[in-house]
Amino acid sequence: MITKKDMLKEIDFYLVTDSSLSKQGTLSDVQDAVESGCRIVQYREKNKSTKNMIAEALQIKAICNDDAIFLVNDRIDVALAVDADGVHIGQDDMPIDIARRILGADKIIGLTVHSTSEAIEAERNGADYVGLSPIFDTTTKNDAGKGIGIEKIRDVKNVINIPIVAIGGINKENCKRVIENGADGLVAISAVLCSDDVQHEIKEFITIIRNALDHIS
Repeated sequence: MITKKDMLKEIDFYLVTDSSLSKQGTLSDVQDAVESGCRIVQYREKNKSTKNMIAEALQIKAICNDDAIFLVNDRIDVALAVDADGVHIGQDDMPIDIARRILGADKIIGLTVHSTSEAIEAERNGADYVGLSPIFDTTTKNDAGKGIGIEKIRDVKNVINIPIVAIGGINKENCKRVIENGADGLVAISAVLCSDDVQHEIKEFITIIRNALDHIS
């Protein structure tokens, strides 16, 4: 039986939801993503009550079902409440070892990192993948900082064995280079959620990513 952790080996386009940017609504975005072949979805919500987040997370979980990994950003309580596949946390959130103790060995934990040293520490502490950010300058996340550059992906790739998801300022023009430099998957938030056809945009990203991965292999 293929577990959700096994599916981490086959991620390409990684959807992060953002209700403040979405034109169609978060549930519609997730439905479009899963139907497009997206294998991993992170529910990121900063503006709703815990009660409403749990209700929406349950709907997202149902959409993802066995087709996509379903993670919750930051909120370990919400992830537990809906039995999500795991969480994605940042450097200033709950330490991984404590999160792991709460969630259990089978759940997926991703951690945002900005450097090779943080990536090495993330793997050592039990992260299942890292989100390397920000690759390019981005306006989606106010506290993201200046882009670390595409070469940093290769540097991180050389020192860890867990998957790398590239985040920050990525679009269809630069995503091929992101994969060629060692990313296993990538996030493109505004490039997808601000479009009028989310499904079409994600399909195009997936095609570019998979072609680049095939070329590398």
